[in-house]
Amino acid sequence: MEMVVYKSKNRLQTAAEVLFLLLTGGVLYYGIEVLWRGWSHWSMAVCGGLCFLAVYRINDAGRHMVFPLRALLGAIVITTAEFFAGCILNLWLGLGVWDYSDMPMQLFGQICLPYSVLWFLFCIPAGWLCRVIRRQVFLDGV
Repeated sequence: MEMVVYKSKNRLQTAAEVLFLLLTGGVLYYGIEVLWRGWSHWSMAVCGGLCFLAVYRINDAGRHMVFPLRALLGAIVITTAEFFAGCILNLWLGLGVWDYSDMPMQLFGQICLPYSVLWFLFCIPAGWLCRVIRRQVFLDGV
């Protein structure tokens, strides 16, 4: 049985870690979306950063879980964030950042099953990246 030792972090270290993860996730997601569909909206960098932070926390706290379960939890968190962001940005503010109305198994045009599956698949390399960041950037060898 592996013993897990967590190092205590001060507030500055925690704030730096959160900021690094938000920026990394925001830049990565914004870039992926530009490559995927040719454009993005600044709000997607914010949402991507928050989702990456959540996926990082899932992978950090859930080290004892099998990897597919962590990826599933990540996909659920991302889909939930996408739904709430879509309700605010697209339905309430009318920005038209995305519309899944023509996709199968969609809800209010804001989320759909194919993209939830894509988020699950996205959580596979994201989980690996979280591990690399935790070990190489934050020097947590666990």
